[in-house]
Amino acid sequence: MNQKLFYSLVVFFTALSAWAHYFTHSSGLQFATAAAAIIVLAALLGKATESVAHYAGERIGGFLNATFGNAAELIISIFLIKEGLFDMVKASITGSIIGNLLLVLGLSVIAGGLKFKEQRFNTLLAGHNSSLMLLAVISLFIPAVFMRQLNVPHINQLSLMISGLLIVAYVLWLIFSMVTHKDVLSDQDSTDEEESPIWSKSTSILILLVATVFVAITSEWLVHSIDAVAKSLGWSEIFVGAFVIAIVGNAAEHSAAVFMALKNKIGASVEIAVGSSLQISLFVAPTLVFVSLLFGSQMNLVFTSYELAAIGVAVFIASSIARDGSTNWYEGILLLVVYIIVGTAFYFI
Repeated sequence: MNQKLFYSLVVFFTALSAWAHYFTHSSGLQFATAAAAIIVLAALLGKATESVAHYAGERIGGFLNATFGNAAELIISIFLIKEGLFDMVKASITGSIIGNLLLVLGLSVIAGGLKFKEQRFNTLLAGHNSSLMLLAVISLFIPAVFMRQLNVPHINQLSLMISGLLIVAYVLWLIFSMVTHKDVLSDQDSTDEEESPIWSKSTSILILLVATVFVAITSEWLVHSIDAVAKSLGWSEIFVGAFVIAIVGNAAEHSAAVFMALKNKIGASVEIAVGSSLQISLFVAPTLVFVSLLFGSQMNLVFTSYELAAIGVAVFIASSIARDGSTNWYEGILLLVVYIIVGTAFYFI
């Protein structure tokens, strides 16, 4: 897309969202314009992180893509917590995890597979990612299993303990993957040509920060209108959180991962999609538990059986497809089929 046209779209939708929020009383219009603004801002955020990644290297670049791609998700969730919408927060966490593992990874594998017959990435990294995702499933499964045997204060204490351990595990994973075992986890067979970044390092960082600020503002506008829109359309909180908010909040990962796959950088696509799911489950979700304490009411890690089933299914098929370190377009189709099945089931809840 032409750069000037892209910047014009960012300014237009952000201004339109501000106008709808401050000068109209239509919840539907406020929600639609805020969602559109977040999507284009997330795309800008994705471009900035891709530019920063050029200077930082592919693995750190993938980490930055996942981190700033999750910025919208984190910010939206904080505003939802402020409003006391814990169920919607948990649903958005669920949606972000399954969205990245099924939708983002699926689209990336299809896009790359249609252009290249087979794409390969580091099998050791795939194995570690699978183990970490199983850790996430276990950490969410335990509070739900013991919920009936424990009272609310004990459930909250268990959630805090698990959250602390998950954050420590995630930080240690970053040290393991980016410091002590950086060489063995990198993609050695990358033969793609490097493209020049569109911005300098300082400009990229500035745009990254500015885009994040505007994502925070538009996210608050989105949250103010979402409850009324959901009720008017007959959508449940779990469907809105797991699919609507998750898709809007993950727009940056969608575009960045697909573009990387088209450039034959499937390792970077996996790093963005799977890395983002890991970051949501091992860092963002536990962090939100601690953030909720700032608003006077703690959110726990007790997810519904529907959410646990969706996460478990997503982890199972994503691990099954990625464990051999190679992908083709048909495996992407399988991921998308599972995503549509889960989405349809959530819609009818």
